[in-house]
Amino acid sequence: RYPGGNFVSAYNWEDGIGPQSERPTRLDLAWRTAESNQVGIHEFARWAEAANTEMMLAVNLGSRGLDAARNFVEYVNHPGGTYWSDLRRKNGQADPWNVKLWCLGNEMDGPWQVGHKSAAEYGHLANETAKAIRSFDDKLELVVCGSSHSDMPTFPQWEATVLDESYDQVDYISLHMYFMNYEKNTREYLALPEKLDRYIGSVSGVIDYIKAKKRSKKDVKISFDEWNVWYHEREADEKRMKEWDWPHAPVLLEDVYNFEDVLQVGCILNTFIRRSDVVRIACIAQLVNVIAPIMTEPGGAAWKQTIYYPFQFASCFGRGTALALDVDCARYNADVAADVSYLDIAGVHDDDAGTLTFFAVNRNGEEPMTIDLALERFGEAKSVEHTLIKHENLEAANTKDNPENVKPVKQDGATLTNGRVSLTVPPYSYSMIRVTL
Repeated sequence: RYPGGNFVSAYNWEDGIGPQSERPTRLDLAWRTAESNQVGIHEFARWAEAANTEMMLAVNLGSRGLDAARNFVEYVNHPGGTYWSDLRRKNGQADPWNVKLWCLGNEMDGPWQVGHKSAAEYGHLANETAKAIRSFDDKLELVVCGSSHSDMPTFPQWEATVLDESYDQVDYISLHMYFMNYEKNTREYLALPEKLDRYIGSVSGVIDYIKAKKRSKKDVKISFDEWNVWYHEREADEKRMKEWDWPHAPVLLEDVYNFEDVLQVGCILNTFIRRSDVVRIACIAQLVNVIAPIMTEPGGAAWKQTIYYPFQFASCFGRGTALALDVDCARYNADVAADVSYLDIAGVHDDDAGTLTFFAVNRNGEEPMTIDLALERFGEAKSVEHTLIKHENLEAANTKDNPENVKPVKQDGATLTNGRVSLTVPPYSYSMIRVTL
């Protein structure tokens, strides 16, 4: 997803094209930095190709609007013979990128957003922008802005108003959520995915309501295109931003993640898998250094943060059809939710690979847990593999000098008997269980 994020709401996409030596430096109002525009759409597209990932582009509906959006789409996707497409060719990209996914702004419900609008104002602008760029290509998939988080005072009325304006022109509504543990209360922290689940369920209900109201045959899905743990450096960063004088590429939002965050990210990903009937897109924010699973030093080392591993496992092995699991286990009550299952688990069946994969978090910090998986309906299973992430210190982190302090380790002890898998996992642990059929 490029170029953001809060950044996009004051971004001129034209600043990021043409010779890099001639690109202007602008003030980034979102993060109080100087933006040199050395990375633009061409550089991002080359990175996406190298990373073998699909581009999801965002247009600026904060400080700009429909006209800039349609020009950007033409620059990116039109073959040639027009001003913007020929300029792309002149700048070294002969073929269009044919980007399918487009975000209609970012977090427009947020008063912090440049060009913040009311739901009615934004819904109208998003609808008109969508109609304009759909006239260019009616197969584009468009994402309208939902709430920045579920504690916004305008939630969920924002979703209802925006979708009432734009339902027939959009394919997704975006949601964002970040997870914090300022109170250092692990039980409450690990219950937050229950709040995430309610958030998704509430917006799904709003979608159904607007669909029924409009007598529409179209389904709108959820794009959860910003999520992560974010709090470790947040207060210090906010203080620094108030004091600094528009630096270029400063160290910012470089949270160092710990083992406790492994458990949280595992639960978040499990929620998305269980809700994949309506959540069709989910983008971690971000990828490198900035609240990211990968940390680097300029000109130096790169290493995997603790949260890299549950994200890697879900990305690589969370493929196929999500399973509706009937979970029977002990539960606890938290302030954010009642009846929280100590076992947070999601499963997928990959028919092509002939595998079942389960991602399990033991949210009980006191007791080990025996997991018994009844898989008889899938026929005779051939083998089972258990990978565990566990550390005795919840605050354990990976660093440049100790990059494998927290890492996955394959385990012995999982048994497979008559279509049932049994294994015991330690307190506060993350497990991936893979069954070959």
